[in-house]
Amino acid sequence: MDLLREFLLIYFAAVNLLAFALCGWDKWAAKRGARRVPERRLLLFCALGGSPAFLLGMALFHHKTRKPKFYVGVPLILVVQLALLVLAVRFL
Repeated sequence: MDLLREFLLIYFAAVNLLAFALCGWDKWAAKRGARRVPERRLLLFCALGGSPAFLLGMALFHHKTRKPKFYVGVPLILVVQLALLVLAVRFL
């Protein structure tokens, strides 16, 4: 069980770091007219567990804050993930 916990901690740290970095990179690319990160990929990293860091990135970089897909979708993803976490902790 300790190995599983360690794996999950590393996984969530990595996916959150990547989600935050992608948010920052996409904002940087948007300012410079460079190639952007597809919205689908940004939302995928949120769905894979990176929603807390992506929300932080949205706030710090002022990025994707006008798109309902993000200012509604990312918090919604986070709420669903937290609910699943509570259920997993309670019943597993």
